Amino acid sequence: MTMATLEHQPDGAATRQGRAAFWRGRLLAQASLIIPCLMLAALLALYGSLREGVFTIDELNLDTAAAMTLLLAATGQTIVLLRGGIDLSIGGMISLGTVLAATRFGSDPAQAAAWAFGIAAIGALVGALNGALITVLRLQPFLVTLATWSILSGTAMIILPTDGGSLPAGWMKFGFSQWLGLSSSVWLLLLLLAFWFWFKRTRLGISIRATGSNERSAFLSGVSPLGINVATYGLSGLFAALAALYLTTQTGAGSPTIGKDYILPSVAAAVIGGISLFGGRGGLVGTIIGAYILTIIGNLVFVLEVSSYWQPIVSGIILLIAVLASSIAEKSARRSLT
Repeated sequence: MTMATLEHQPDGAATRQGRAAFWRGRLLAQASLIIPCLMLAALLALYGSLREGVFTIDELNLDTAAAMTLLLAATGQTIVLLRGGIDLSIGGMISLGTVLAATRFGSDPAQAAAWAFGIAAIGALVGALNGALITVLRLQPFLVTLATWSILSGTAMIILPTDGGSLPAGWMKFGFSQWLGLSSSVWLLLLLLAFWFWFKRTRLGISIRATGSNERSAFLSGVSPLGINVATYGLSGLFAALAALYLTTQTGAGSPTIGKDYILPSVAAAVIGGISLFGGRGGLVGTIIGAYILTIIGNLVFVLEVSSYWQPIVSGIILLIAVLASSIAEKSARRSLT
């Protein structure tokens, strides 16, 4: 609309058009989060029509327990994606973490606690090494983390060639405990959200997002690429280790191959939730919604009594829709600004 046209319009009409343009811009800006919310609502409505008790605290506890390992892994992946990278090594770290826990915890609580901290430290150190290699050697994150995934998976196979081992009863009790009617997994989810709302406002969180948006501008502003990559991938490795530790509370055993089941879903949960693969856009809330979407899809496959092979097919369709819708919304938002 030209300035001449606006000058001949009543003030009320111009104000209404301005408000409409403002809210249209706001909606387009939040489309990457609104779209997965609508998807989750539709899946929950379908799930609720097929099964009773879906909208209860008990179902929330069950679904969150089922999604928590993925949520923890996807939290680290979200941080890496915001930086503009990707971390395949989380699969190897999850496998290694479960086998170390299953073979080293023993029955002594002090020993189990020491090894739990040790596994978390290993995850952070491996991730930091990934970040250093990517920066110093100027290698692609995909290749570096692919190699690390292979090394960690092989180490896990050496420690425990087949699924097995055992965990202390007290350790497993944590995974199924409740407080005020909410399971430990729900409390962990609330803790994750609290962490994120704090972390995204820290200097590190702001620097990660800024580097993902424009690495050169961030560098000129004083952000160290080495420091950011070491911190980013270190956090990803830490959350992968935490995912492994939580997983052992649910399975009571270690598995040298289970980590591969969380690599692509962790990326899918983030992307469905609105995280840009090019970095700098999105947040953990969207990733959490994406993880619940993938979990509810699994529930629907079970309730409908169809082949489990349909789960990755439906998940892939949901992922494609989310990416296309987000891309269209982003292009529309850019056009509205020009």
